[in-house]
Amino acid sequence: MASSVPASTLDVRRATSVSDAEIEALADVLIDCVDGGASVSFMLPMTRDKALAFWRSVADGVARGERVLLLAEDAQGIVGTVQVILAQPENQPHRADVAKMLVHRRARRQGAGAALMRAAEREALAEGKTLLVLDTADDTAARLYARLGWQAAGTIPRYALLPAGGECATTYFYRSLT
Repeated sequence: MASSVPASTLDVRRATSVSDAEIEALADVLIDCVDGGASVSFMLPMTRDKALAFWRSVADGVARGERVLLLAEDAQGIVGTVQVILAQPENQPHRADVAKMLVHRRARRQGAGAALMRAAEREALAEGKTLLVLDTADDTAARLYARLGWQAAGTIPRYALLPAGGECATTYFYRSLT
């Protein structure tokens, strides 16, 4: 197993375009998270083809300016990611959704999640967004969001399925950036 890398060696950057190599690395992160039980819209078995197709779609959204893609990298490559979905209905120009905050298991508890979320907030504000919304089925992530100042809006029981099956609740959070 690879050793963990301290957050001080972590770089978070915005991807203005997404290369084939980055799509491959992002697929590795997504597969690791789903294999580890993360309820992030995918069921087991999590195939490489499914992961690659997802990230190609995200790359298309980045190219169209519909979303911001942030990448967390250490000396070994991409270890985490988060998206800010800018494209919203016309009556919600001030709002964005935060989605798919993923951190590879080898890099967890090293500050990557917090660094990604802080960067997401900065990028959203730079894009003119003043209200962010997200949902999570993960209690660990919920604690992180609360520590970062996000407000829980409510929990919906039986909202989704875990990757191996079985229902799970999801909690919605919001954060005002003004």
